[in-house]
Amino acid sequence: MAMAEVVCVGETMAMVAPVHAEPLELAREVAIHTGGAESNVAMYLAGLGHQVAWVSRLGDDPLGHRVLADVAAAGVGTSLVEFDRAAPTGVYFKDPGPKGTRVFYYRRGSAASLMTAATLRSVLASPPRVVHASGITPALSPTCDEMMSELFGCLEGTTTLVSFDINFRPALWGPKEAAPRLHELAKRAGVVFVGLDEAQTLWGTHQPREVRDLLSGPPVLVVKDGATGATAFDSAGEVFVPCPRVAVSEPVGAGDAFAAGWLSGLLRGLPQAQRLRLGHVLAGVALASTADHQAPPPPDLLAAALTVDEVDWAAGPEAWAKAGETEARARGGGTAGRESLAASGGTVRESVGTLDRGRRSI
Repeated sequence: MAMAEVVCVGETMAMVAPVHAEPLELAREVAIHTGGAESNVAMYLAGLGHQVAWVSRLGDDPLGHRVLADVAAAGVGTSLVEFDRAAPTGVYFKDPGPKGTRVFYYRRGSAASLMTAATLRSVLASPPRVVHASGITPALSPTCDEMMSELFGCLEGTTTLVSFDINFRPALWGPKEAAPRLHELAKRAGVVFVGLDEAQTLWGTHQPREVRDLLSGPPVLVVKDGATGATAFDSAGEVFVPCPRVAVSEPVGAGDAFAAGWLSGLLRGLPQAQRLRLGHVLAGVALASTADHQAPPPPDLLAAALTVDEVDWAAGPEAWAKAGETEARARGGGTAGRESLAASGGTVRESVGTLDRGRRSI
């Protein structure tokens, strides 16, 4: 595998979920998936054609080897993952219900919780363009928290962009403990993703602008507001893109998919509005499944989603597909000349509906 553009650092567990969107206690069929915020981001980015590596620790057990195989099968580099013969791979269960999905974790003493600053040696030896991490990791253990400090400290002032998803998990720590630590880490990142609901719980902020006022340090802040939309703040100002209409099975994993879509747009040099659209498109894929990760939509559908008008954008995937077909007919009945959005070195050309801005440096 070529040198990674992006390295994602963090815990991944085996995830058990009902095959159908029904409560766990009623389910007669369950499936084993791979679930981890950072590896989810890595897998989606790999599906979009980026060179991505994942750094973590797994138990040297059947579930750990399955997790590694699943992540690798998605196209993610896993040579930096360590196996631990003395500690297990964590497991969690999804419990879909009419009032939302509950998640039950069995991760105490897991191999991932034993990560230390030494885990980062290979990453820091040859830093990539982007390192992605989340607020889950510092909550796993004191050594994981120290690792996060080491990561942010060593990359500060370098050309590597630190991407940080707040990812507050009440099952790991309460707001009183989490709020100051997550705020401290977020201030040191290059781009921060946070849900408006998380920000309200942690810091008492109720509007995206209030979150920006609180987190003025990161050059880019993306505030996600559930089914309403997402707002990005950067040096150019503020951009809001509403959520399109999508089918929802359950929401776990959608935030990771959104972050991956946005980061892919950044790596390709797309303008802010298109980065947000790409984030929404991938989040919609995750929302439609009980698994945390699904394959991205076909490149032609992605390209159409980035350039349809506001009405078709809001209408969702069916409208994007129709718009793409109309465009193809207008161009002579084919999609020849459209470069794959999934090609790692590719661009999406303006002649077929998206801006050919190349892959710029961050």
